[in-house]
Amino acid sequence: LDRKMLQFRLKDPEPLLFHNEAIVRDGTIVGPITSGNYGHFLGGAIGLGYVPAKGRTDEELLGSTYEIEVAGQRHAAVASLVPMHDPKSERVRA
Repeated sequence: LDRKMLQFRLKDPEPLLFHNEAIVRDGTIVGPITSGNYGHFLGGAIGLGYVPAKGRTDEELLGSTYEIEVAGQRHAAVASLVPMHDPKSERVRA
């Protein structure tokens, strides 16, 4: 695949994501957030975005350092290939 969709959560709970915020991987802008909102269950802003993945394993993608640029400031972010809220559907089965 040339690119993969990742879910991002900002480590700082204050900034909000909407769309078109820059995704920064290891210091280089690699794409935009395509959609964002506030994740109440996660306690911070979350967003989806595609990042270049050609020649990279999932481990390499997730092992990178990510930041999201909001209003000219970069904020550290956690990336995931699976939904962060309940990846094993444990809440649904409870």
